[in-house]
Formats: sequence, C-alpha cells, structure tokens
Amino acid sequence: MALEYNKSSLSACTSILIGKKATVDGSTIIGRNEDAKASWPKHFVIHDHKEFTDDQKFVSKANDFQMDLPKIRYKYSATPEWTFKEGLFEEDGFNEYGVGMSATESAYSNQRVLGVDPLNENGIGEEAMITVVLPYVKTAREGVLRLGKIIEDHGTCETNGVLFSDKDEVWYFESGSGHYWVAQRIPDDSYAVVANQLAIQEIDFNDSDNFLYRKDIQKFVAENHLNARPNGFNFREIFGTHDLSDEIYSTPRVWWGQQQFSGKTDESPESEDLAFVKKANRLLSVDDAQDYLASHYQKTEFDPLNKSANNKRYRPISLAKTQESHVLQIRPDMNPEIACVQWLAMGVASQSVYVPFYMGMTDTPAEYKLGELPYDSKSAYWTYKLAGVLLDGHYKELGKDFQAKQKDINITLRKKLNDFDREALSKDDDKLPNYLTEASFEMAKISLDGYKELIAQLITDSTDFSPLNFKTDMNL
Repeated sequence: MALEYNKSSLSACTSILIGKKATVDGSTIIGRNEDAKASWPKHFVIHDHKEFTDDQKFVSKANDFQMDLPKIRYKYSATPEWTFKEGLFEEDGFNEYGVGMSATESAYSNQRVLGVDPLNENGIGEEAMITVVLPYVKTAREGVLRLGKIIEDHGTCETNGVLFSDKDEVWYFESGSGHYWVAQRIPDDSYAVVANQLAIQEIDFNDSDNFLYRKDIQKFVAENHLNARPNGFNFREIFGTHDLSDEIYSTPRVWWGQQQFSGKTDESPESEDLAFVKKANRLLSVDDAQDYLASHYQKTEFDPLNKSANNKRYRPISLAKTQESHVLQIRPDMNPEIACVQWLAMGVASQSVYVPFYMGMTDTPAEYKLGELPYDSKSAYWTYKLAGVLLDGHYKELGKDFQAKQKDINITLRKKLNDFDREALSKDDDKLPNYLTEASFEMAKISLDGYKELIAQLITDSTDFSPLNFKTDMNL
C-alpha cells in the first residue's frame, strides 16, 4: 500500500500532568493522547538494556537530524509507528530507572520569535525525542536537561511540549523556537492540562528547583525586543501564538479539564487567560487522568455525540484520529519495576480500554507488535479500532452495552493489578521479571478477549440496522 503521510504535519495531542501530592495514592502521573490519523497503527515494544563496544549514532529518517549516542543504552518501553518510513515516533515509555517520558505535545511559536530564531529543518523533532533521550537518563530532571542541550546544540524542527516524570517530580518542557526552551516542574500539589499551544507562563529565574531553561534566554529576548511586558517573563506570551484557532482548537480542551478537576467557573472555553498550573478540588486518581483523555465534553452542548447546534464548535479531547493514549503512573514505596505502570489504550481512548503494563516486563504481547495497513485481525491496535468503527454509526443503539463491557473489563483489570501487586512484592529479584511479564500478558489478554466478545456482539446486533431492512406484517 502506498504511503502518503507526514506525521509531523498532522500531530495534535492533549496532555495531563499531576504531582504526587495531588493524587489519592501519592503517584506521579503523566498522560497524553497521540493524535495524528484515524488509521495509522501503533506497536508496543521493549528495548533491552544494551552495552555497545562500537560508537553509536542516531540518524533520523524523518529529516537529516543525527547525533552521537552513549554506548550504554538503558532498557526502555516505547510505542513506535508500524512503519519507520517517516521515522520512529516512539512517543512514550519508561526506562529501567523509573523515568517516564511522553513526546510530544505539538505547539506553535509566533512569527516574531521565529523571525530571529527560526526552526531548524534538520534539528531534532518529535520523531527522535524518546529514542535519543529516554534510554540515557536516570531522573526526570536529567531528561529535561538532556533534551534542552540537544536543542541548543542541534536545534529543533518543531515547537513542542514534552512530559517527564519520576517517583518524585513531574516536569513539562517546551521549546519555543529553533534553539530556546524552558521547563517547569509541576508543583506536587497541582496538575496541568495542555492542548496544542505553548502553556508555561511566568518563569522564576531565581528558582532552579522548579524552573529550567537555556541560560541566555533572557538576553535573547531582551536583545530582540520580544517581551511586551518586561516587568515579568511570561513564556507563553513571548513565544506563543494568540490566534482564533487557539480559542476554538486548543483552549476549550484546557478549560474542560480545569472545569472537571477544579470546579465550575464562569471562565469562557475560549479564554486566552487560563492558568497553566491548577489545584484540584479533590485528590486525583489514574482514573481521572484516563477519563479526561477519553472525554469529549460529555453532557454539554459541545459533545460531538449530541444533536446540538454547537456540537462541532470545539475539537474534543478524544477523537477518531487518536492512534494510542497512554497514562504513565509511578506509584510510591515500590521498586520501579512494579511501581511504574504504563496504561496503554490502543486507538480512540473513549472507545478503548487502558491496559496496565508493568515496567519490569521483558517483552510485550505478540498482538501489540502486529498491525500494518490495511486492517489485520491479529493486531491489538486493529482490534480496538474495529470495535470503535462498529460503534460509530449506532451510538444510540449500541453505546450503552459498549460502555457496560468497558466498565466490566476495567473492573477486572484493576482487581488483577491489585492481586499481581501483592504477589510481586514477595517475589525474589531473579523471578520478578518473568512474573511481571506473565502478569502483563494476562491483563492484555483479558482486555483483548473481552473486546473480541464485544465485537462479535456488535456485529450480531448491527445486522438489523441495514437500510435494506423491512418490517414485515406477520399477518401476511
């Protein structure tokens, strides 16, 4: 099949970050929807720890970006594309040190900034970020600094946001031009939701615990007269865009998350003044993060499933172009192999299920390494996509049973994860990897088997929806 696809030009995601004191169990949480194209399969893989004797070099297939790599590559998980023709796009995962990373949240810089520091067409982009950063860092902060140094040295071809986490810290990184970047630590008692626009606001240059940045960024901004409010340093205002498209495409998703987590306000969905960091009105859970990423303005006039005049006004969080959705949870007081859970929903989050995978697993199920174009019935990606396709035309008739099956699978997975946790904590180190692999495989199988049953029922129930149907008078 011929490929006509440029991932970088289509990427449009939604992200969530939650500090450890803002969660019910002390977890750090980051998550994102990878949105690009309605049918473009993803795989899920584990890269083993490797120690090379030869010099290592990364060469991108998306552009001419290349860089030398360390000879030691830590084990890490990733969700690459089904084809590497346009690049790897490994997108999200954990490494063996318990560092989580998700890349990227696509954003946009204004023309004033790009006029003095243009994007570098052969700089690092989304396609390469996980591959050249995650396997080489031991903390979230190290991840921020490594990516920042790469952008300073090689430039970047895109404006992006990148999420980092470890058991103690959650960071959000943003590149604002070809070579300039900042990062902010999400306070432990707070959360942030981000949607395709530069989000970080005031930078405190005297607070190195919570802000990182290219060292000469203040000089760069001052010399090029980029800051219209020089009494402060608002990164979003200086580097970002403020277009009508932001107000329709991006800010409503941020507004929706803040309304869900911090309570209803009179703020407009189209407001350009929504805060980046917020405190919730309750402690948040991994379920809250997943529900947000799977949401579409339910119970409002903006829900695309409603028959209202405004049902297409705003771009929803969960949409048909989601390739996969992930939530990276790091739980406290456990070894990283058990503590780090990569919740992965293949396809459209609202029509899929987040399956938990332990970081300590040594392989991924065969179904998660399959899937190309066209449809492949053996692929996990295509299994979840098929269920959604069958639902799409008949939400009213099939939606209730679909959601009931999702709930049933979710309950079973959470029960299994609790049981596996207790058993894993008693395992010897030499037996733990196999145990966590088997446990992860079992949970994946439970979900896939459940969806195969759901698909069979959806097909059966759909047979009566044909336009060629005719209600026969039984008295004839």
